[in-house]
Amino acid sequence: MRSEETDKEQRIIRLFHQGDASAMDLLYTDYAGYLTGVGFRYISDDDDLKDVLQESFIKIFTCINSFTYRGKGSLKAWMTRIVINESLQFLRRQQASQIVRMDDLDLPDMAEEEPDLTGLSADSLSEMIRHLPPGCREVFNLYAVEGKSHIEIARLLNIKPDTSASQFHRARAILARMIRKYQLKKARE
Repeated sequence: MRSEETDKEQRIIRLFHQGDASAMDLLYTDYAGYLTGVGFRYISDDDDLKDVLQESFIKIFTCINSFTYRGKGSLKAWMTRIVINESLQFLRRQQASQIVRMDDLDLPDMAEEEPDLTGLSADSLSEMIRHLPPGCREVFNLYAVEGKSHIEIARLLNIKPDTSASQFHRARAILARMIRKYQLKKARE
């Protein structure tokens, strides 16, 4: 039995191959929200995010005829990679990939314990991730969300694997502090 998503992906690809103008509208309608969420994890400014998404959709629309369907979810995965790559390129152009030094962070010594996420919505957590310093945010998303190794991240960002691991550690520490502040604020309300 073929799933609705597979049928949807195959239909969109077929429409593009046939030169049907409705293919762009269908792809945009079905995937714009998801791809915005992907970009949101990397780009903190809404106007910049719109620019990155525009560039991403241009690339998707111009390159889709060279895309090869490889099964359920392959179109979505291909478009996700495009948005991530466009986001990283944007950040490089904006020189936002600056490595954060521990001395610059004003972080207290923190135990390696995981913060309690009880009562924390996915939207609140996403917003906190969005406010991480750019270098930490990039590494955190690539490692924790996209599942890349520190070696892969190092290649993508042109940094050392140890730097990637360090940035991830810092991102977790900053997030833990943000979560604790959020929880204290909620407890007082």
